[in-house]
Amino acid sequence: MLRKMASLPSGRVAKWVVLLLWTALLVPALMLAGKLGDVENNDNSAWLPGNAESTSVVDRAEKFQPADTLPAIVIYDRPEGITSADMAKARADAEAFKGIENVVGQPQGPVKAQDGKAIQTVVQIHKDKTGWEGIGKVVDAMSDVGERNTGGLGFHVTGPAGQASDSIKAFSSGGGLTTITASVVVVILLLTYRSPVLPLLPLLTVGGALVTSEAVIYLLAKNAGLTVNKQTGFILTVLVFGAATDYALLLISRYRDELGRHEDRHEAMAQALHRSGPAIIASAATVAVSLMLLTLATLNSTQGLGPACAVGVLVGLLAMVTLMPALLVICGRWIFWPVKPSYGSAGAAGEGIWTRVGTAVSGRPRIVWIGTALVLGAMAIGALGLKADGLSNKDQFTDKPQTAVGEEIQSRHFPAGSGDPVYVVAKSASVQQVRSALSGVPGVAAVSTPMIKDGEAFMLGELEDDPSSTAAMRTVERARSAVHGIEGADARVGGNTAVILDTQEAAARDSEVIIPVVLVLVFLILALLLRAIVAPLLLMATVVLSFGAALGVSGLAFDHVFHFAGAEASFPLLTFVFLVALGIDYNIFLVTRVREEALLYGTRRGALTGLSATGGVITSAGLVLAGTFAAMASLPLVFAAELGFAVAFGVLLDTMIVRSVLVTALTLDVGRWMWWPSKLFRHHDDPRPPADKPGLEPAVRAV
Repeated sequence: MLRKMASLPSGRVAKWVVLLLWTALLVPALMLAGKLGDVENNDNSAWLPGNAESTSVVDRAEKFQPADTLPAIVIYDRPEGITSADMAKARADAEAFKGIENVVGQPQGPVKAQDGKAIQTVVQIHKDKTGWEGIGKVVDAMSDVGERNTGGLGFHVTGPAGQASDSIKAFSSGGGLTTITASVVVVILLLTYRSPVLPLLPLLTVGGALVTSEAVIYLLAKNAGLTVNKQTGFILTVLVFGAATDYALLLISRYRDELGRHEDRHEAMAQALHRSGPAIIASAATVAVSLMLLTLATLNSTQGLGPACAVGVLVGLLAMVTLMPALLVICGRWIFWPVKPSYGSAGAAGEGIWTRVGTAVSGRPRIVWIGTALVLGAMAIGALGLKADGLSNKDQFTDKPQTAVGEEIQSRHFPAGSGDPVYVVAKSASVQQVRSALSGVPGVAAVSTPMIKDGEAFMLGELEDDPSSTAAMRTVERARSAVHGIEGADARVGGNTAVILDTQEAAARDSEVIIPVVLVLVFLILALLLRAIVAPLLLMATVVLSFGAALGVSGLAFDHVFHFAGAEASFPLLTFVFLVALGIDYNIFLVTRVREEALLYGTRRGALTGLSATGGVITSAGLVLAGTFAAMASLPLVFAAELGFAVAFGVLLDTMIVRSVLVTALTLDVGRWMWWPSKLFRHHDDPRPPADKPGLEPAVRAV
């Protein structure tokens, strides 16, 4: 039955049916995928769980100020000193700002700095259904006003609204991410297959999978409450391109080999799907299930990322086991031009680099795996210095946008926290106690006069430090401790600084919960797939060691090479999930082949044969995946650059060292005990060479 199911996409008639079905599916998918931006929510507060303190403050503060507003801090500066004409311009600009759509309330200011060299005006911007794009348009309109007739006066828009505007521009500048990612895939496929035409088929299939994934995610976000944002979009792009192309490499490699065994290309594809399908499906299912575990997160942004990426992986899988086989069979052998596989050429390849690597490792496998593990452990030490406690606004970009310049100017001439205060809500009966307690908190520069309505009180606390800094977050913690202790006040502290703090705390909790669950689940999947306990335990140990080494090297690179200020709180968890889930892919590709060969010739020979047979395709797959994640550096965002570097380096480490050297050496040293307690554990190595075993084909064959 499995063989018949595998042969369906490659049938003489079915291949055309599959092509027509995908064509019909892509027409509505293209329209829906284009609407994905309409359901994105990029607000910090929208990423938080409903029980976060800053979230509750947003709800309770709606009666005192318009909901969904962000402050834009307008900074003017003149190093020689502000003139009366400069003040007149700032006042005229403030009046003009009020006429811009989505600017709400009265601007605060303009206020001249005490040193007389800068002016500050705070403008509230309403976030409508267009989200960050709408805020960006308002900031652009304000800039059009402020940059006219300056006479040498500096003008910048900073604060949360300026940050949102520059962030959306940074994401928009990555509009070429898909092009860059596709180019990386094409180059690697050209180097792998040396065919100018063949790469077009995986590229078309991956493109269809990406569009279909975006359409499904749009429907889930619109109708099922899935949280998606700009971060989801660019991670989905690189993941679908990387993972789906990996599956294509596995299928094409096996199909090319089967073309040498079968004269009929339809039969060759049916056999290729039958042989490679279980490994492809198992690896995709493992990645998808691991990603789905992100739904255990309390952070809504992380919670929504998991299902979205899982959809991308599963749609990519579906495309690669249906559309890709159909396209390959329709095109025929010529698609491999100029080196077309001919019937009867199976097994003609000579000894490759991975055969030589296996031979070298087999000399002293115990020394090899112990030495490799020690090197990886030493690399992991660098993770101790990784500063994953969030990034301030000015440190979130790889370049220096105008909001960062404006923030630096503001901090030189005004209190760092001006324009972006903390919000405090409490019962009106306790308003004076709460205000007094808040005023006494170190780090709070001033407290506004409370507003009272319907039994609730609302006040603002100006911070002494940069609102996105660690010092400001410690002030919020002290403020919460001070006001929470007032009995009956039901006082809560929110605002943008509190949102950042709550995000960090939620991310830390998510890592503590999700990482162990992912490890247990992946172990169970491997145990079921391999029908053993020892092999899954050893493979999981190599995955964790590889992750630690990648994180350690990344931490050192971020600090000493790229000079980043730190990393987002969610960075370790996302890096772990991607590296473990994708690293298990290569474990599955390798070890399932080792087990297949071990059934014939024993574990030690199976380990060498498995490495020789899968080393090339795993290396190509690793290069594709590393290249697609490295393409994230095209976005001028520190988070994207860091995640791309860490995953790309970790994948290369997995494919070049962990799978080829560490896992092979462990298998050779442990031998048949790898398969304990399955029946294969009792299968001793066959001392005869493969050619001496009647009725068996040579063991070394491509995946």
